[in-house]
Amino acid sequence: MARNRWLWMAVLAICAALMVAAGCGDDDEGADAGAGEDTAAAQPAPEFPAGSTMARIQDEGKIVVGTKFDQPLFGLKNPTNDEIEGFDVEIAKLIAGGIFGDENVDGKVEFIETPSKIRETAIEQGRVDMVVATYTINDERKQQVGFAGPYYTAGQDIMVSGDNTDITGIEDLNGKKVCSVQGSTSIDNVREQAPQADLGITFDVYSLCAEALADGRVDAVSTDNIILLGLIDAEGGDAFKLVGNPFTEEPYGIGVKRDDAAFRTFVNDRLEEIYADGRWASAFEATVGAVEEETPEPPPVDRY
Repeated sequence: MARNRWLWMAVLAICAALMVAAGCGDDDEGADAGAGEDTAAAQPAPEFPAGSTMARIQDEGKIVVGTKFDQPLFGLKNPTNDEIEGFDVEIAKLIAGGIFGDENVDGKVEFIETPSKIRETAIEQGRVDMVVATYTINDERKQQVGFAGPYYTAGQDIMVSGDNTDITGIEDLNGKKVCSVQGSTSIDNVREQAPQADLGITFDVYSLCAEALADGRVDAVSTDNIILLGLIDAEGGDAFKLVGNPFTEEPYGIGVKRDDAAFRTFVNDRLEEIYADGRWASAFEATVGAVEEETPEPPPVDRY
């Protein structure tokens, strides 16, 4: 009888232990599930006036952004995964975060390749909601599109072969074959400051200008210094070099429809927000910082 009683007590003890373990497991599972739900909880998206571009984008669940696909550091399509990467891309995502909520941007930004010569057309025809594509703000373009920003200021410079010692400044481009891209301010700047330069070779994208320099079809490539630094970094070695004598200032803006003052104001507000909280600097360091050691101060927003 005693042996049976001890056996029965042992069985009860084992059952109690199993129940405690199961109970703890249930609690842990509940805690984990709760934690997961908290982590994945979506930030509430901001509310916008009905009929605004921001409200429409929210309703559609997607913002369409025009950018470059061939521009190292700013907008480049990664051949290994087809992702679009660069500073312009990060700026666009940060703008999108102001519409959808910062936690809810993934999968809601569609990038469309927008070379220099079609940027205005893409905006005017409504093919994109905005253009973030090393897009210099100037008075002529303001007649066609609206600009928020600037969010970065570059300076036009010259890229030459690594062994070139003849070209040290803009005046040396007279009589030389110079490449730039169609629809850019860079061509106009060279024409104005080096009127005897031969600009007969132009392309849609800067990567083809780099190829023309590499095979000797042109003597130099001229555009914004930060774009040239990206091309030099992409080429690697000492094949190319930057002259290092910028001759313009190029404020990069975000292009929107000319008459959409509310959207332009929203983008300007968002830029100032990411300047203040450090996200602009973090985006710069993660992209352009690969070749530019100093993180500049962002330029003041021009609310024209």
